[in-house]
Amino acid sequence: MPSDLSRILRLEVPLIVQIAERRMSLSEVTALTHGSIIELPKKVDGDLDVLVNSTRIGTGRAVKVGENFGVRLTGVGAVTERVAALGGR
Repeated sequence: MPSDLSRILRLEVPLIVQIAERRMSLSEVTALTHGSIIELPKKVDGDLDVLVNSTRIGTGRAVKVGENFGVRLTGVGAVTERVAALGGR
């Protein structure tokens, strides 16, 4: 493997696990208080989206890892799709 490629592959990128997305009116947002519950349009046992650079690269399920959350991947896009996600939209 060329050294340039090796260095590129060591770069760190932000990985986001998205539970769901919901639109709310500004009045609903400003009415939120400590303890408010926001219902999301996703089933509790549904797949979560795994994003890099705001682009979905896969899906997974929430798991407990010791005292932390984790994600068990249930689907991952092809390597070319994952590399394309690094370029943005």
